[in-house]
Amino acid sequence: MEHGKALAIKGLLTLVALYIVLGIGFGMSFWNVLITTIVLGVISYFAGDLGVLPKNGNMMATVSDLGLTFIVVWLMGMLLTSMDFGTMAGAALISALVIAAAEYFFHIYITRNGPVGHNRYTTSH
Repeated sequence: MEHGKALAIKGLLTLVALYIVLGIGFGMSFWNVLITTIVLGVISYFAGDLGVLPKNGNMMATVSDLGLTFIVVWLMGMLLTSMDFGTMAGAALISALVIAAAEYFFHIYITRNGPVGHNRYTTSH
């Protein structure tokens, strides 16, 4: 699996999760969710999936994704919406927890089938 396929899977996963939490749950527009998804996806793929994951493993990458998602969603939400500080922080925290759970399984998938780790975390080979 190449980077393009991994980015597409990650992008779709992130878009669905953020739309459910931010769009349906907090009333953020689809376009603002899409912009947030793109910014978060690019940063987290290169920093977390290609940087942290191969060097530090799934749990550390998942924890870093949680923190990164909280910060990016909170900042993007403050820039793109009129939500107040506390509401956006709550939305960002819920988003971060959902994304971190999904990322844990995405990390397993890309370490077994993708451009990260070359089966480093599996015992078959």
